[in-house]
Amino acid sequence: MNHDDLLDHLLTLPTVYAPSLSPDGRWVAYIWYRVHKNMDVFVVPSDGSAAPLALTHTAQATRLVSWLTDSSGVIVSEDQDGDERDQLFRVDLNQPETMHPLTEAQPPYFIRGGEMHPNGRWLVYGMNFNPALAQPIEPTWIVRHDLQSGERKVLAKPSEAGWTRPRLNKAGSQILYPRNDLHPSGRQLWLVDIDGEEDRELLNLGEAVKIYANWHPIGGQVVFISEATEPGKKQDHISLGMLNPHTDEIRWLIDDPARQIEEFEVTNEGLIVVDEVIDARHRVTVLHPEGEEVARFPTLPGNLIPFGQAADGAWLATYYSADWPPEILRIQGEVSSVDDLTSLTKVWERTALSADQLASAEDFRWQSADGTPLQGWLYRAEPNPRRAILYVHGGPSAHSEERISPQLQYFVARGFNVLDVNYRGSTGFGHSFREAIKIKGWGADEQADIRAAAEALIDSDLAEAGKVGITGTSYGGYSAWWQITRTPAEIIGAAAPICGMTDLVVDYETTRPDLRGYSEEMLGGSPQDVPERYQQRSPINYVQHIQGKLLIVQGAQDPNVTPANLRQVSERLHEKDITYEELLFEDEGHGIRKPKNQRILYKALADFFERAFEAS
Repeated sequence: MNHDDLLDHLLTLPTVYAPSLSPDGRWVAYIWYRVHKNMDVFVVPSDGSAAPLALTHTAQATRLVSWLTDSSGVIVSEDQDGDERDQLFRVDLNQPETMHPLTEAQPPYFIRGGEMHPNGRWLVYGMNFNPALAQPIEPTWIVRHDLQSGERKVLAKPSEAGWTRPRLNKAGSQILYPRNDLHPSGRQLWLVDIDGEEDRELLNLGEAVKIYANWHPIGGQVVFISEATEPGKKQDHISLGMLNPHTDEIRWLIDDPARQIEEFEVTNEGLIVVDEVIDARHRVTVLHPEGEEVARFPTLPGNLIPFGQAADGAWLATYYSADWPPEILRIQGEVSSVDDLTSLTKVWERTALSADQLASAEDFRWQSADGTPLQGWLYRAEPNPRRAILYVHGGPSAHSEERISPQLQYFVARGFNVLDVNYRGSTGFGHSFREAIKIKGWGADEQADIRAAAEALIDSDLAEAGKVGITGTSYGGYSAWWQITRTPAEIIGAAAPICGMTDLVVDYETTRPDLRGYSEEMLGGSPQDVPERYQQRSPINYVQHIQGKLLIVQGAQDPNVTPANLRQVSERLHEKDITYEELLFEDEGHGIRKPKNQRILYKALADFFERAFEAS
């Protein structure tokens, strides 16, 4: 198979995201990427009795938001060309591909969440918009939208901007939502009633302590994870608890420094699915609300992540690995391999590729300059080409895992070894490792980790000196900028930042309101608080030191790392007479998402690195 044909197959390889079981347990709704032109929402019977059904079919990215309480349909969101100005729609199961608009298209604000009240008339969501003044604002307010009258009643008014998704309880009487009004590193839990008459702080374990919560379906209790079990005493692990909002009593279900809890999910039956990530591998257990472990799942190559039980009692899970596309499976009986699981999405029937045509991921270890042990995923090209690409994940509060990537698979096919790196600040290696990036802030120790990865590739004879490139999106793009402006060409010979921050002050001033607090958390304050740190950590101030080759990639509609970053750095590069290439996608936002554009991008990246290494 030639490279073009392989890329075509990779870019039509279906990828499952965000599966969600219907309240009655009979259906699974999910996002399916690359089945159509972009992302669409599908549904499949949880018993596997029928094939998946497309609920949406558009050229834009359409995402699942929530189920209707009676399981008759779903709420979905759609933006335009990645601008993140979502419009919400209702789609009924008995009217697939008919999207009923609930909110306006391309609004002057960002919507968070969207849950239908049991009365079918009210829609609850967050929006950074003041309906009375008809003006955008910085914080996200909690709103009850009357779909018949059009009235938007503001129920709660956080004072600081943040990612604020409200959660409606089963009865439709109360709403959980977070605030970070006290500290950029904190997240407190609040509760407001459906009429907005009582809005109160429900749980505060410290100004700089984060809490993530959701409703338990039985008894109106709240399940949550926290960075502390005692007020103000931030700890090095995450604990899982249950809170009774009527009495404020807390029961701790897991409070163990040896556990590495990342997330949890509450099933329709009230069981708690606990997702631990250990060395970037998911390990899932299930707890009864009293704390007893009631289920543990087999350890398979790759990642098996259960998310609920079907109406017939079978467990449902997503499964994926580096050479197995994400799909939805049923778990019944004894399981010793993935072949013992029943697929609901049957991904291999939708592609001409097979697993043996895909590169596997190898656990790769190295040390940073200060001795910190690090991990990544190595994809080897055969025979060894002695040239490599570092891929840096975004976030930085995220991690790379053993998960199929068309981009990385294509790089390997084009004759590059690829190392998908995890660095200080990544999740998946314990709470202390994630928090370590804050000690010195962005652009410090984690960049030493990434440079050490390039050196490890050279030392392992996986790349010759000068033949290591770097790319990534968002924080990965920032890291590519950082490396090409600070690292000698014999270590980093070429960089292709995608939607990466160049001037951290410009980024702070032009990004979405809810992201400014993240910059403050990661850099120790705002540009006014710590101006020297913002100046020192901004790649734009070091472009005169660029020795290697540079390709800049940007989405013109990006509201996260806005095109202002590109404009500013382009001017500086011209001032310093630095040669570079540029690839701008007018119909993309934060990241290049559309398969038609990914085809252009992936070929351009591979061609760029080939030219750069030939020149070296």
